[in-house]
Amino acid sequence: MTFERIRKIEGFVALFLSTLAALLGLFWLVFILGDVLVNGIKALRLDLFLNDPTPPGVVGGGLRSAFVGQLLITITATLIGVPIGVLGGTFLAEYARGTKIAQFISVLSDIMVSVPSIVIGTFIYSVLVKPVGHFNGWAGAVALSIIMIPVVLRTTEDMLTLVPWTLREAAFALGAPYHKVIIQVVYRGAATGILTGILLSIARVAGETAPLLFTSFNNAFFSTNMKEPMASLTVTIFQYAMGPYHDWHVQAWAASFVITMVILVITILGRLIIRWRYR
Repeated sequence: MTFERIRKIEGFVALFLSTLAALLGLFWLVFILGDVLVNGIKALRLDLFLNDPTPPGVVGGGLRSAFVGQLLITITATLIGVPIGVLGGTFLAEYARGTKIAQFISVLSDIMVSVPSIVIGTFIYSVLVKPVGHFNGWAGAVALSIIMIPVVLRTTEDMLTLVPWTLREAAFALGAPYHKVIIQVVYRGAATGILTGILLSIARVAGETAPLLFTSFNNAFFSTNMKEPMASLTVTIFQYAMGPYHDWHVQAWAASFVITMVILVITILGRLIIRWRYR
């Protein structure tokens, strides 16, 4: 058997195994999403968004408190995590470019992206929940913001690095100070990439459950007080799915469908922005 024939056989085997693995992964992805879509659409109704949960065992009610709580926690986490991530990425790309501290923070950010969210949840529990003696929505927002920060930071750093240095030099030649160069020149050139990173970080935390179990926990009643335990959609899905009542299971499917669609829309929006900007 010639060397060329052996190489073709090896290539065919590698292609076959790769295709098989891709189809296997795609099958489970379609199976899970299809299951959520079929069961979620059937369970979707207007009362789900307008009514609060009923006592256990009582049919009816909705998840208004969970939707509002999830929205408040996610918005607060975004307001905390996005500015820190953008400013941190700006520092690494502009003021600390090429230094050891920048390399150290970049590596640390990459590690933080891979840290299990439950670890962050337990850390925030020991720092913001245990000292005050009760769960609260602020702790949940801080936990989600910590998950967002490394994603936004690394995206911001990468996008600012891609902006040609000659643009900065041209602004310097006109007498612009460095902070105005960053705001009016560099940020404009990297705005689309930074926005995409922000959207992806929001999609990353929108489906997190473990950190909220240790921080905001849950609340059976409608509440917008971030200082007290607060309901969230992901924790409610977890508790309803584990519950013994059929109506809970139906509402959990509907909530899963809603949160899946929200994450899908955010992800597609980020992809469209990338395609529009870098086509």
